[in-house]
Amino acid sequence: MKTPVAAALVLLLVPAGPGVQGGAATAQVLFAGSSTELRAPDPLDPAAAVASLVRTRLEEDYATISAFRPGYGFWQHVFMIPDGSVAFGSATDGRLLAVFPERGDWNGSARWEEPTLATFVSGRPLPNGMTQRREEMARILEPVVGPVVHNATRGLFVAPNARRYGSFLAEWGAIYERFGVPAEIGLAQAMIESGFNPTIRSEARALGFCQWLEGNWNHMKRLAPNEIEGHNQTTQAQYCAAYLSILSAKYGSFIPALSEHHAGGTNVGRVLISGERLGGQDVREQYMLGSEFALQLRALSGNRYSPVVRTYGPRSHRYAEMVFGNAAHVQSLESSVRQEAIYAMRAPRSIPIEEVTRVTGLSADEVRRYNPALIRRVPRGANLYLPTYVAQFGEDVSFWHRGPDPAFATLLAEFQSLDLHPEFWDDAPFETVLRDYRRRFMETGAEEGAVMATVLAFVIDETFRSTRGRILADYRTDGQILHLHEQGVQELELARLRLAGVE
Repeated sequence: MKTPVAAALVLLLVPAGPGVQGGAATAQVLFAGSSTELRAPDPLDPAAAVASLVRTRLEEDYATISAFRPGYGFWQHVFMIPDGSVAFGSATDGRLLAVFPERGDWNGSARWEEPTLATFVSGRPLPNGMTQRREEMARILEPVVGPVVHNATRGLFVAPNARRYGSFLAEWGAIYERFGVPAEIGLAQAMIESGFNPTIRSEARALGFCQWLEGNWNHMKRLAPNEIEGHNQTTQAQYCAAYLSILSAKYGSFIPALSEHHAGGTNVGRVLISGERLGGQDVREQYMLGSEFALQLRALSGNRYSPVVRTYGPRSHRYAEMVFGNAAHVQSLESSVRQEAIYAMRAPRSIPIEEVTRVTGLSADEVRRYNPALIRRVPRGANLYLPTYVAQFGEDVSFWHRGPDPAFATLLAEFQSLDLHPEFWDDAPFETVLRDYRRRFMETGAEEGAVMATVLAFVIDETFRSTRGRILADYRTDGQILHLHEQGVQELELARLRLAGVE
């Protein structure tokens, strides 16, 4: 089923003017007779253009997060305090209020950041069940401090890997920055997903920094021109960065981009449609309003709103603010540890670990700190990572140690300057545009261009070989969904009035 937007959309690729480097093209988008040209920023300094665009995008994201989720800073405490506790914080400003043990007496064993609050809890009976106990504590605190947020602590999820790999954060950050992703955002996502553990697997067997499913990694391995070893965290950083770069270009924001990585594009598409119906003026507002609406509908009794909410749950709702809340945390981790260089060599042959230790003088454990995937041999065509460049182990492909390739930077600036509503990205005609960008990134001949081309190919398959576009088109026009949406708005408003004492 074609959407009205799709029927009005014509995409043309026209040659760029002679002043554009690298044979770049401009995408011309025609909407029902009017046209908007999406031109690359000043090609004389494309890297600076990307940096400026990304920082502006990030500032606008922070402004939106601060307006809609002002307590987002609370989430850094969750990943700093050792496991085994429940942290409570202010949803208004993110300050930590109290830390309670998961087991034990909450009246006698709490650690109060604001001791005066203890008087409001002392002697109050609390339920035995953890969920009910947390909810009751929130009910006690909210009349005093306003809305609160609470979560089990995860500090031990991060701390051991931060000790082992924390000296690599600057290098990984430089990789994220090369793809137009702020280092603190990319690293905060990696920390939340993996605790910086490159070999961690979820119950669903999702792997490493991005917690991509094994099938997704295998798919990218088939698309890539070089061998990918998914257990090496410096490799993961490159592909995670490229994926987040593409999603941020799609949305013009890192907020829904992060959410799509976690919850999937179909869920985010539904949230944006809901947010648009609720009056959101741009993608950021639409996402925030739709996300809050989905969470509120899920909290209502029964499952009658499940066709609206689907699988978008509380963690999806919180995901972006968790990342933004931990941006300062990863910057603090980086500044607290002496940083080390990471060099990448493209192995021209299979290289046994014994040869690596003999030539470098490093222990096997230290070699594996740089290369967690390395058991016996580095496969031919894969990257070997070391603290210095060793010529006999292959070509130096450490692109983050060099200035950006001009052709790549120019193309990335153009790509990041695309300014379309995300709805168009799921429409069939846009596949041609993305395929052309994939070809052009590969033709730059840059290492980072090959990574970007590989992930674009993955995104194309993920988008246009699925039913996402049809599902979202149906969701937008389905009368039952619209009725449920309106009914949900009314029910939530009645609940708000009852809470305010208005009959």
